[in-house]
Amino acid sequence: MADLLSARLEAILPGGKGVWVPMDHSSSAFPEKGLEDSNLSVDAAIEGGADAIILHKGAVSYHSSRTGWNRFVCHTSVSTSHGGARSQDKVVVATVPECLDRGAIGVSAQVNLGDPAEPEMIQRMGSITTAAHKLDTPVLGMFYPRGPNLSLDPSDTTGGVAHAARLAWEIGCNVVKVPWTGSEDSFRIVTSSVPIPVLLSGGPRKTSFIETLEIVEKSINAGGSGVCIGRLVFASDDPSSHIRALRAMIHDGANPEEASRHLG
Repeated sequence: MADLLSARLEAILPGGKGVWVPMDHSSSAFPEKGLEDSNLSVDAAIEGGADAIILHKGAVSYHSSRTGWNRFVCHTSVSTSHGGARSQDKVVVATVPECLDRGAIGVSAQVNLGDPAEPEMIQRMGSITTAAHKLDTPVLGMFYPRGPNLSLDPSDTTGGVAHAARLAWEIGCNVVKVPWTGSEDSFRIVTSSVPIPVLLSGGPRKTSFIETLEIVEKSINAGGSGVCIGRLVFASDDPSSHIRALRAMIHDGANPEEASRHLG
């Protein structure tokens, strides 16, 4: 059965590299620029060549049936902007068998380190990886060190990101998504801390896409396996071209200048 897990991982991380586009944002807050028309956003990502698209379960069912595409990752956790003090407490809203039944090839969930609800989120993630292990299903862990209780070692140049990646691996995730640490040297500490693919998140909304391409190049040089970028792709004027630019870097080895030629 381990061969099934390997085949699923290869489908969404060909050659161990991936351009993933998360579109779970509109469950947390809506309207969300670029996701107003779900059909358009998903179709643009597929047309651009995304290796995986991350959606919540209702959207997975709908788009899997509508498109026949088979590389959706079902996001199993959620919170909304209306949660007040608990707005970063990600609760689980889907099971692994259900996600597979709905047409997903893998699952994902989020843990916010340092949040008051961190223990519960870790426990939920552990339950997801346990269930996924039994069904040979890839698990992406979205791990962010950003809560008010975050306690960092002054010598930690990764700002807790290496710990986040290590925790994801140790509790059973097959892939981890983490934020940029600020430098190749510090990001190399993250990637060398785990034997699983490390995907770079998109970063602050104010970051330009050209700046993002430069950061992506640094992350790859430091051992990163690709990206899991949402708003900087789907909220752009031409999402497909942005995905093609990322593919050029991650799969074809292009530099930022070469990759930017794909932009519309």
